Amino acid sequence: MSQKNKSDKIRLDKWLWAARFYKTRNVAKEAIDGGKVHINGQRCKPGKEPKVGDELRLRAGWDEKVIIIRELSDKRQKAEQAQQLYEETVDSIKAREMSAEQRKALRGATPRPDKRPDKKQRRDLLKHRSGFLE
Repeated sequence: MSQKNKSDKIRLDKWLWAARFYKTRNVAKEAIDGGKVHINGQRCKPGKEPKVGDELRLRAGWDEKVIIIRELSDKRQKAEQAQQLYEETVDSIKAREMSAEQRKALRGATPRPDKRPDKKQRRDLLKHRSGFLE
């Protein structure tokens, strides 16, 4: 009797779902189709069969992760077990931490008002913006 969750042939979207990178297979498929997932430096399709040792580049929001596939599985399990399926590279971890620090530094530089504008101030802002766009 063969064990299905350790199979050699598995779809990429199913592996990403099982490794808990995406909440559903459909979201994983959309990310792959949108060019946010690359295998070994190339765009791929959701039906691509990943292999142990392949390098995946995943973009989500501001971050980009570079991971190496360690195991194949088509069953979604606990997060601790899902993290055993891959290993993030040291360079990827450093790059994500550095970009997070830069975003935090920029957040303080963006001027924010102390309170929300009232109705008259909002109207003035809208008039100013519409005059600026014309």
